[in-house]
Amino acid sequence: MRRVRGLRLAAGLMALGLTLAACGSKNDSTTGGTSGTPSAGKPASNLKIGLAYDIGGRGDQSFNDSAARGLDKAKSEFGFDIKELEAAAGETDAQKEDRLRQLAEGGYNTVIAVGFAYATALEKTAKDYPDVKFAIIDSADPKVDNVANLTFAEQEGSFLVGVAAALKSKTGNVGFIGGVNVPLIQKFEVGFAAGVKAVKADATVQVKYLTQPPDFTGFNDPAKGETAAKGMYDAGADIVYAAAGGSGNGVFKTAKANGKFGIGVDSDQYNLPALADVKDVIITSMIKEVDVAVYDFISSVKDAKFAKGEKVYDLKAGGIDYSTSGGKIDDIKTKVDEYKAKIVSGEIKVPSTK
Repeated sequence: MRRVRGLRLAAGLMALGLTLAACGSKNDSTTGGTSGTPSAGKPASNLKIGLAYDIGGRGDQSFNDSAARGLDKAKSEFGFDIKELEAAAGETDAQKEDRLRQLAEGGYNTVIAVGFAYATALEKTAKDYPDVKFAIIDSADPKVDNVANLTFAEQEGSFLVGVAAALKSKTGNVGFIGGVNVPLIQKFEVGFAAGVKAVKADATVQVKYLTQPPDFTGFNDPAKGETAAKGMYDAGADIVYAAAGGSGNGVFKTAKANGKFGIGVDSDQYNLPALADVKDVIITSMIKEVDVAVYDFISSVKDAKFAKGEKVYDLKAGGIDYSTSGGKIDDIKTKVDEYKAKIVSGEIKVPSTK
């Protein structure tokens, strides 16, 4: 019934000569391109790219912004028609599904869902639009013929910033703040703790999650990040790793106010203009190349090389790394790189579950 209602809505809007849009959309670029599906084996020039953000959207200075950079690069190079839609706090799977259907019914034949929270909604949508090529970031599900699953070895990059934290900590006490207590973010926690312990077995690793599912606001609540970080610094931590999306901004603010340090996530947060006032406390960031995955996916569809199923971006594939911006870990970079080489070679296998 939902599909029928969506089709009727689309038809009504077309009759009025309107463009289908969502209330939360910040960008509805129409720089050319027509709807349609690329022929098998033949490069496509008629792609229309739709992207549905996770909570926090473009401007979160972290996960979503990394996806946006990949989209912007593809738009700049290929000139495709682009449409971006935003997520809202506390929304249901049905709302996510409607967002994906808006893109598919609006003629966007290449659609990217940013975040594992779209998995259930995407499975239902993709089956109804077999000619649309979909991708989902951070989920091995759904397993559907027209879905590419773009995942990352977050535990490997988290291990490296854990090594850096242990080497730079003066108290032997560090912290991890996760946005929401879900298996994906637990990978960050487990990898980070393993990296810390590899350097300093008796180190203390404090752990705090800002929210529990189904409450996903922990990814976009700087105030909660501030409070959690203050508690850790007061309890002796001198470095806190924030795997919490936009909530990490609050962690950095607290670090600066208390003369402590923070570790960023997903993007090289030291270099983000919006974090300029707190960048001096960011000693490194675990870089997750979501932008590379988004750009690669769009390129693959353009070149008629779409591949369904899971593609893992790990350290060896260049999909994960750590940053050195600001020079705060230059003195330990050689040591961190030794661990990196051991992970790439397989000598160190970083755990991903507790």
